[in-house]
Amino acid sequence: MRTSIVFVLGLILGAAVTTRSQGNRVPALGGINHVGMALDNFDESVAFYTQKMGFPKVFRARNDKGDTTLVFVQVNRDTFLELAPSNANRPAGLTHFGVGVTDIKAAVAGLKDHGLTVTDPRSVGTQWNIASVTAPGSRIELVELGPESPLAKASAGWK
Repeated sequence: MRTSIVFVLGLILGAAVTTRSQGNRVPALGGINHVGMALDNFDESVAFYTQKMGFPKVFRARNDKGDTTLVFVQVNRDTFLELAPSNANRPAGLTHFGVGVTDIKAAVAGLKDHGLTVTDPRSVGTQWNIASVTAPGSRIELVELGPESPLAKASAGWK
């Protein structure tokens, strides 16, 4: 009987601590979706992550001239690296990290309620909706994946 009481009290205490620790959490925020990096040696870096590390390439974006502007590689089911060539406007290094959200409008509103500077959401076709959060040391990109997103398709097909 004593063991049952201790067990039930443990469950109640655990639930209270979990609820308390997540009480200030902004609605609709998920986990890290991707990390963005600008790279001086872009082609070599893409080859490193795909061939040496074995991360599958899931998306390559090109500009109007056909030049690659970014490549996404899949690290695990729901986490990606966004690799982009560095340039005069984008020096080499960490550019941002992306947080997945289930409802970008709710996430933006919740972050603004917390006093943060957040851009209004914008659509990138049917692939994703994004917004940027100004944060100390780095930019945070909120990303809500759409049905045509190669990242959502890659996550769904992860084995």
